[in-house]
Amino acid sequence: MRFAYCLYVIGALVVSVGLTMLFPIGWALYYRDSGLWPLVHSMLISVCVGLLLILAFRRKDKQIMNHREGMAIVALGWLGAGLAGALPFLLADVFPTWTDCVFESISGFTTTGSSVMTDIESTPRSILMWRSLTHWLGGMGIIVMSLAILPFLGVGGMQLYKAEVPGPVPDKLKPRIKDTATVLWKVYVAISVVQCILLMFGGMTLFDAICHTFGTMATGGFSTKNLSVGHYDSAYIQWVITIFMFIAGANFSLHYRALIGDVKCFWKDSEFKFYAVATVIFTVLIALFIYGRNYDTWTESFRHAAFQVVSICTTTGFATADYELWLPFPQALLLFLMFLGGCAGSTGGGIKCMRVLLLLKQAYHELFRLVHPRAVKHIKLGGRIVPAEVMSGIWGFFILYVGLFVISSFLLTALGIDVLTAFAAVAACIGNIGPGLGTVGPAENFAHLPLAAKWVLTWCMLLGRLEIYTVFILFVPEFWRK
Repeated sequence: MRFAYCLYVIGALVVSVGLTMLFPIGWALYYRDSGLWPLVHSMLISVCVGLLLILAFRRKDKQIMNHREGMAIVALGWLGAGLAGALPFLLADVFPTWTDCVFESISGFTTTGSSVMTDIESTPRSILMWRSLTHWLGGMGIIVMSLAILPFLGVGGMQLYKAEVPGPVPDKLKPRIKDTATVLWKVYVAISVVQCILLMFGGMTLFDAICHTFGTMATGGFSTKNLSVGHYDSAYIQWVITIFMFIAGANFSLHYRALIGDVKCFWKDSEFKFYAVATVIFTVLIALFIYGRNYDTWTESFRHAAFQVVSICTTTGFATADYELWLPFPQALLLFLMFLGGCAGSTGGGIKCMRVLLLLKQAYHELFRLVHPRAVKHIKLGGRIVPAEVMSGIWGFFILYVGLFVISSFLLTALGIDVLTAFAAVAACIGNIGPGLGTVGPAENFAHLPLAAKWVLTWCMLLGRLEIYTVFILFVPEFWRK
């Protein structure tokens, strides 16, 4: 493990984060709000620290990155981005403690959307823009975004892509990782522009449309309003965001193929069909239970059910209603969806539909073997045999995911948090969802939790966004040995 080389690359990532602060600085100049100088100072600090790392550990010979260094850079680079992103909140005096600043920043970059901001609408707009921008950057990935500039620094990219892109098997669309990153970002930007325009047609200002687009496409959930999307009380806006949350929860390689003419690729993809069918079933079930009890018309019931199901399943976390006022059964369904997540290769979190689908296939496969012990039957996905090492990796991930959930939940209860809140808060953070149940429901936030609990949940957000392995591997002694 070449520590100097890792710090050199992390320095480049920190510089990139600092330079992106130019975007909210422009809004600070436009609105003339108090976020200007905190953002300027944060940008200068981030750029200077990053440049110091680059200059201190730069080498003239071209370096070849191995897989261990790739994973270390992803995990430590994401942490570095989170710390740099916390500076505007700290210098603008938005939160009372450094813990809250880091929590909000990590929540943004990991596209979790869990917030400790108690009065959103009184916060300077430029700070809110930075808060939403962290979502958009983290959605496709700080690492993937930086691949466009890392080749100029003599840094290889496929190791980073494998370690960061969500899902058990990254889909390499182009022979060179730089081309892959460019394709993904073009699709990401194009869909974002379309959604922003549609939201403005619905009556949103440009500022609000951009912020909600960032939160939607990144499946993050930060809003500029205290009541989230429910503030607008607009069926049009809710349906636009619902549709684009669903799009963001699908594999982006499918969007690319559809844009170049292969529209049927969605229906050929087993994971997408599972994702779509699950969304429809859960929406109908919840709509049936809230119809006549919480909403008078079927249209309204179906709209709110669809919004919350897609929001939770894609791990976005936007809210149009306080679903804690619904019956226990719809709440239980939403809690289950917190573990499901979006598709592999999407900006969503959670276990991912592909893993759940393969685990179900594995369960059926074992039952089939009991009936036909001599039969030779393979687990297939999309007509292709799934290698044994992939299934082994999925089972390992699932065990670590459940173990982390249980341990973190127990830690929160040990800090005096009630069981429902503890379980829902951990599920929401490790799944990168945002709101949970109990005292961290859609009508509340995470500000009241003890500082120790916030650090536990911050850890869960990082693990969930980087899909556990990339972070846990740093604690294996063999990882650091030659």
